[in-house]
Amino acid sequence: MSTKATKALTIEERKADVLIKLRKYKLVKKEPFEGAYAYIIDIPQDKERAIVWCILGEATVGIAAMNTLYKIMKEKEIDRAIVVTEGRYTHAVKLGAKKKNVELLPKSFPVFDIFEHGLVPFHEILSEKEKNQLLTQFKVKPFQMPQVKSGDPAVKVIGAKPGDVLKITRKSTTAGEHVTYRYVVE
Repeated sequence: MSTKATKALTIEERKADVLIKLRKYKLVKKEPFEGAYAYIIDIPQDKERAIVWCILGEATVGIAAMNTLYKIMKEKEIDRAIVVTEGRYTHAVKLGAKKKNVELLPKSFPVFDIFEHGLVPFHEILSEKEKNQLLTQFKVKPFQMPQVKSGDPAVKVIGAKPGDVLKITRKSTTAGEHVTYRYVVE
């Protein structure tokens, strides 16, 4: 077996790499655990540290796997985490994650950079200052803007939450570039 074959990344690791790249996180360290990997990351826009927890080969993620994550978060004094898995989450895990500031990525999270596809326009989250300037300029309230669901794949990938405003830049054959804005809703 060649060295390349042994170093192949799992689906979960590839998803974590895409997540870190597209959300512009800074990887500090990658630690292996039994059946999982912990990526310690810095989130520059929030000025905080978090864990991207990759659970390998689990069909269903239950409380036991999450308790391991919570223990590591406590040891490392980290308040935020993102879970990447190919499995599904139990109801108890979903409830507990909300209380513990843990984002559960869906199984459908892409393994590749979706913005490299020709039909997917570039999305970015506006800062609070940019958002306020935009609302003032167009004299609108956020709910009056065109909306996009928080479950939209591009929205999930960049980590936008309900209440955020996205700037979407499309390539146009006639205009060169077309910019539009969307308000993220539940």
